[in-house]
Amino acid sequence: MKLYNTLSRKKEQFVPLSPNLATLYTCGPTVYNYAHIGNMRAYVFMDLLRKSLRFNGFKLNSVMNITDVGHLLSDSDDGEDKIAIAAKAQKKTPLEIANYYTGIFFDDCKRLNIETPEHIAKATDYIQEMIDYVVDLVNKGYGYEIDDGIYFDISKFEGYGKLSRIKLDEQQAGSRVDVNSQKRNPYDFALWKKAEPNHIMQWDSPWGKGYPGWHIECSAMSRKILGSMLDIHTGGVDHIPIHHENEIAQSEAKEGKKTVNYWLHGAFMLVDGGKMSKSLGNTYTVSNLIERSYSPLAFRYFCLNAHYRKELNFTFEGLSASQTALDRLYDTVLKHKESKMKTEKSVLAKYKSEFENAIKDDLNIPMALGVLWTMLKEPTSVDIYKLAVSFDNILGLSLSEVEKFAKEKMQIASNTEIPQEILNLANERLLARNSKNWAESDRLRDKIAELGYTIKDTKDSYEIISK
Repeated sequence: MKLYNTLSRKKEQFVPLSPNLATLYTCGPTVYNYAHIGNMRAYVFMDLLRKSLRFNGFKLNSVMNITDVGHLLSDSDDGEDKIAIAAKAQKKTPLEIANYYTGIFFDDCKRLNIETPEHIAKATDYIQEMIDYVVDLVNKGYGYEIDDGIYFDISKFEGYGKLSRIKLDEQQAGSRVDVNSQKRNPYDFALWKKAEPNHIMQWDSPWGKGYPGWHIECSAMSRKILGSMLDIHTGGVDHIPIHHENEIAQSEAKEGKKTVNYWLHGAFMLVDGGKMSKSLGNTYTVSNLIERSYSPLAFRYFCLNAHYRKELNFTFEGLSASQTALDRLYDTVLKHKESKMKTEKSVLAKYKSEFENAIKDDLNIPMALGVLWTMLKEPTSVDIYKLAVSFDNILGLSLSEVEKFAKEKMQIASNTEIPQEILNLANERLLARNSKNWAESDRLRDKIAELGYTIKDTKDSYEIISK
């Protein structure tokens, strides 16, 4: 199995530290707001990687962090903490903000068939580990104290810039980060920030009350859970020049050795050809897609059509095409499932080999999806169905549930006279039921009733009845 290593800028054979076990760390969400679909593409990539590793015979031990403190407004060290700002604006505690958006994030993951990694690490649960990490860096001469915190001295770390390949001597001071006159170098980054008295998140430390820098949490938590060396570290391409560069510096400075063998990064999702950003107001959430009557798995299918290292341009026309293709995929798979015919083993072996080769080539999911569609053009056969379901262990499109989707499709067709608003609410309620979010399910049922309709639950779907 070959993976593209950002550090070497080439595909490399994946050889884990321990035979048949892959250790993996993924930079998770900063839970101060709803994750948009651009964010979710990164976690679809994480999920495809996990499923592909397992498909290729590896057991998994992986961590995804939840950043509930320490991520400032910029990706460097400027401004206030994002969680603190959201808490003040919404008149809630940081814990309430973090818990609410964490819950929404994992609901969206379930809707997209994204598996939960073996370990979920909340930053606030590992404050002492972060303090100990910073103390060690200071004692080794890499950290120093100034008025607003403890900073990492990049001049002491010879390899700084090797991931992003930035050449610091060619950079103009202030071009990437604000200049702080007390810092020894403009690119020195915060390990620990000293808190103002009114800061709503702070902990005791050897340097007074404060809170961790964003970068230190990943190094400290991955070390605590996975050890001082791991196989794979993933994130978005936006993490390369600052967050992951700083992680490498502080981790290797502490350990005195390489700490990650393979760095994998997913590309951006654009929207209508431009940047997708909360600040630009052009983001959509999974719930927004559901409100427009799209299946969350249509979005997952949309993501499968582009390699994880290629930018993907989101448009609703493209999502509609993915919804149509997914519906056709379910119809075709169902025909194979209902068939009594068999397929020659040599034919099945050919498609299995082609699919596996695509996956082993740096997760070439678009090619693997093409193999599936070609295979489905064979005469209908239950053997083809079974092989398609095995492929779905990676694709994550719920192909083993095609009968349920067919029933839902029939139900939607029978509800054509029901207003779209009611259908949207009913679909949202179905997702809440499937996620066992009973409070939300009851709320939506009551709202549907207020609008003059009743909803009758069936085993896998629902029926809407006009009053």
